Amino acid sequence: MTEAVPSYLSPTGQEIVFLLLGTVAVGSALLVVLTKQLVHAALWLVLCFGALAGGYLVLTAEFVAWVQMLIYVGAVVVLLLFGIMLTRAPIGRSADLDSGNRLVAAVVAIATAAVLVTVVIDAFRTAYTPLTPGRGAAKELGASVFATWVLPFEALSVLLLAALIGAIVLSRTDIPGGAPAH
Repeated sequence: MTEAVPSYLSPTGQEIVFLLLGTVAVGSALLVVLTKQLVHAALWLVLCFGALAGGYLVLTAEFVAWVQMLIYVGAVVVLLLFGIMLTRAPIGRSADLDSGNRLVAAVVAIATAAVLVTVVIDAFRTAYTPLTPGRGAAKELGASVFATWVLPFEALSVLLLAALIGAIVLSRTDIPGGAPAH
């Protein structure tokens, strides 16, 4: 028995939502790298991560969506914003952030995107999997993470803590070896 492959000209509601979330993710990712304000880039990154989490929800991967929100939005972006504030990085527009290689970067980005889209379309042209909710694998995934990957997670947490302490030491003027007083 062969199943009929649905037409791409009549997408379902789930596919439309997935495409809209993908468009938001790609658009906000572009704004992350194109904006000249560092705080705005971090906020566009939050929107990009949120759209990715929404895509995971559409694909019925609720656990991965919540991990995306908690870890990336709740920790990584907040740590980035704390790093910006603690190191007293320039918050407004900065000419130092422009390397002058916009044309070369745009050509490389467009070429990379074209190759990636071509390969993905060619590889998955006839592949179709209906989006049906699964039973979830949070228990198995959690057991795998905390049995196999606990040491890398702990090493990463120590590294992030050291980076935060280093940012505090560099930004404080009352600590010996800290930022010089102007």
